[in-house]
Amino acid sequence: MASLAFELDEYLRRLSEKRSGSPHTARAYAGDLRRFLAWLPSDVAAPDRLHVRRYVAELGEQGLAPASIQRALAALRGFFRHMHEKGRLPTDPAKLVRGPKIGKHLPRFLSVAEVEALLTTGFANDFAGRRDRAILEVLYSTGCRVSEVEGMDSKAIDLEAGTVRVTGKGNKQRLALLGKPARDAVLSWLPERTRVLLELGKPDPGKLFLNARGGKLSSRWIFEVVVACSQRAGITTRLSPHGLRHSFATHLLDRGADLRSVQELLGHARLSTTQIYTHVTMARLREVYDKAHPHGSRAGKR
Repeated sequence: MASLAFELDEYLRRLSEKRSGSPHTARAYAGDLRRFLAWLPSDVAAPDRLHVRRYVAELGEQGLAPASIQRALAALRGFFRHMHEKGRLPTDPAKLVRGPKIGKHLPRFLSVAEVEALLTTGFANDFAGRRDRAILEVLYSTGCRVSEVEGMDSKAIDLEAGTVRVTGKGNKQRLALLGKPARDAVLSWLPERTRVLLELGKPDPGKLFLNARGGKLSSRWIFEVVVACSQRAGITTRLSPHGLRHSFATHLLDRGADLRSVQELLGHARLSTTQIYTHVTMARLREVYDKAHPHGSRAGKR
């Protein structure tokens, strides 16, 4: 049988060629699987269930978060299932191995006042300033994932209609909505985008948001933009692009949007994924109730 390293390279190549797969997930799985092979004794040609259980246990002992352990286990399941189906392993050693339970955490989101501070504080009237403001406005207005904003096509945006076509998980497309502040920010950014491409003499890469060299922005760059702007706005907790997605959903539900509509806007395949936001809004309602109701747990104390 070919070496595990060779089998892994073949599997990762196939994984990266799948159009429906996320490139970010493929990179994470590649790292997880290479770490497992580095851990595995060199004389083991066919890992068994005990190897997988020991590895998962050691990840827990190292203090790795349950979600990260579950991702590593998912990577192993995919790899070993592939090898078993190809007849390269007699059994699937990861099939019945269970990972740690993942607790449900309420997502971090901003108040409306914090969002206003974030979107109005300290943007220069230049290439970077106009671009960064447009990025933040689009993230908050559409509720898009950072990968969706990274891959956003400049021709997919309709400023008159206030829509943009985005490609989400599983290569599924949907229409996201742009409010007036987001449309205005993009409209202000587009001339800077055109100017830089002309000055550099570079062909248009087609993506809406570009770096100063005329190339597309990475998700990591967008993440750093959000962090830098939130710090400048005086937001004390570390904010990520996903925090703006959470804020988008929470603010819609707070103002009476129904769960199905929010599910569609977020691009969630299952309603259960969207339902975590009902816990957020109920937690806030409970706080208001406890403070204001005569028999609430705080206001009702005698």
